[in-house]
Amino acid sequence: MVESSIFQLMSDYASLDKNDIALDIGAGLGFLTRFLADKCRTVVAVEVDLKLVAVLGEQLEGLNNVKVIRGNVLKAQLPAFNKVVSIPPYQISSRLLLWIFDRSFDCAVIIFQKEFADRLVAPIGSENYGWLTVLTYYHAEAELLEAVEKFLFYPQPEVDSIIVRLKPRKQPPFALNNITVFRRMVRSMFTQRNRKVRNAILPFLKGMQGASSNDAAKLVEILPFRDRRVRELAPEDFGAISNAIIS
Repeated sequence: MVESSIFQLMSDYASLDKNDIALDIGAGLGFLTRFLADKCRTVVAVEVDLKLVAVLGEQLEGLNNVKVIRGNVLKAQLPAFNKVVSIPPYQISSRLLLWIFDRSFDCAVIIFQKEFADRLVAPIGSENYGWLTVLTYYHAEAELLEAVEKFLFYPQPEVDSIIVRLKPRKQPPFALNNITVFRRMVRSMFTQRNRKVRNAILPFLKGMQGASSNDAAKLVEILPFRDRRVRELAPEDFGAISNAIIS
């Protein structure tokens, strides 16, 4: 990102102040990191590329409120943070989103690929509606904000981008007996999004603790929404199916 006005937009959307500890994922050459350092109490800048970490050290010299961490953000040990303000590598978007949802934070303002971001807020039954939509709905309120033009990046990417704001829900929209089962089930079912639930869920049920085909078939018959198509289910419906499995 070579356009500093985008940094100000991200800061404004995150409502940054001197009490915040911001996480910058994929800090790169440190342009956003340096900007955030002027806005926040502390910036945790994570970068996996060793050469870029060396450049960061030079670019951020003298900024005592920046902590540079070399490593993969999905695996690294990080200090506490309360906000995420970042332009992360697009190839880790799905994994990063789940990683963020597993952590305590006040707000995340992230630039994502537009096509990916559309999947976070897609209407039920639409082409973009999928497991990302369902899991995002459960964990956070997602807003698509400002489009980010290609020419604001160097080198210029081939994809469109957009600023996304995520605010964790104070209370989940529905109760779950087991969130791990819920997540795995939803991801599995959307691999067969056009099939009916009774058929789409069988592979997942068979994979649960080595359940036999007969046991899985019996369980299907007591599940709610078994004759609906996966793409037609609301997030709450997936929660009900997951809870029926666990109960």
